[in-house]
Amino acid sequence: MSKPIVYFLCTGNSCRSQIAEGFGRKYLDGHYEVYSAGIEAHGMNPKAVSIMEESGIDITGQESSVIDRELLDRSDYVITLCGDADDNCPVTPPHVMRMHWGFEDPAKASGTDEEIHAVFKNVRDAIEERILTFKENGR
Repeated sequence: MSKPIVYFLCTGNSCRSQIAEGFGRKYLDGHYEVYSAGIEAHGMNPKAVSIMEESGIDITGQESSVIDRELLDRSDYVITLCGDADDNCPVTPPHVMRMHWGFEDPAKASGTDEEIHAVFKNVRDAIEERILTFKENGR
């Protein structure tokens, strides 16, 4: 029997959904297949890579990609991480459990390097916490 599929979606598949995929692979591997995609593909954000390295997770092997309709239709869980993805995600079949976990876009952070780093860290930590809750509760 195949594992349930969790598909994390965001606007550009460069930060939040990449972070979620990284944590999903760390914490959900063995129980779920984990993927991420975007409404568009903006490429991997170097700051997302860096902030995940601080957590000991290498996401450089992940790809920034657009939503795969076939994978979307086969998914068990579709989790949007921003309002744009929630509003613009294609319609999913009735069997797909859709959830929205809204997080600030760290790529839009401004200020000093330290302030931008703090935004990335806060978003990373919030996504990790949410995935751990999902692991425990399936929601």
